[in-house]
Amino acid sequence: LQCETDFVAKNEEFIALTQQILDAAIDHKPETLKDLLNIQLPNGTVSQLIMDKIGATGEKMELGYFEHISAPSVVSYIHMGNKLATIVGFNKEEVAENMAKDVAMQVAAMNPISVTPDTIPAEVKEKELEIAREKAREAGKPENLLDRIAEGALQKFYKESTLLQQEYVKDSKLTIDQYLKQNDKDLTVTVFKRVSLNA
Repeated sequence: LQCETDFVAKNEEFIALTQQILDAAIDHKPETLKDLLNIQLPNGTVSQLIMDKIGATGEKMELGYFEHISAPSVVSYIHMGNKLATIVGFNKEEVAENMAKDVAMQVAAMNPISVTPDTIPAEVKEKELEIAREKAREAGKPENLLDRIAEGALQKFYKESTLLQQEYVKDSKLTIDQYLKQNDKDLTVTVFKRVSLNA
């Protein structure tokens, strides 16, 4: 739920409304933002509650982001200041709380674009390959080596941009995948979402 000023954002009634909307989302499991806004609560729909709060404060508010994930286990992380949040889904119901929170914090800190290379859109991969070929060409590398150089650059991109291949921020000797496997060889991340009000 977005508003215009920190004064309203820190107001207890605004925080309570935000919690009420979150609880409604958890209870009703809407698939879309429109579905969430139309949830009927005892004192009106979510949309009506937001409109009532706008009337009471005189400040524009909107539900700017809504993310929904399904997984056997889901953990969330909200960074200080409430301007950055992540949700991470795991393939198992039983996940150590500290480990799950560490992975959610990793998503917040390192901003991966996907879980694995397989889930990166083909157009993103192609763009990265083309950028790498062009850089190698400008550096005077032989044409017959450009594809190999670009493939190496793509592998580096995967290590920086995919959650499971990223270095774990708390122990750079491990990737996130290795960190998870240390504790449970079958544990993995299936999905994540990251929402930032600054970006």
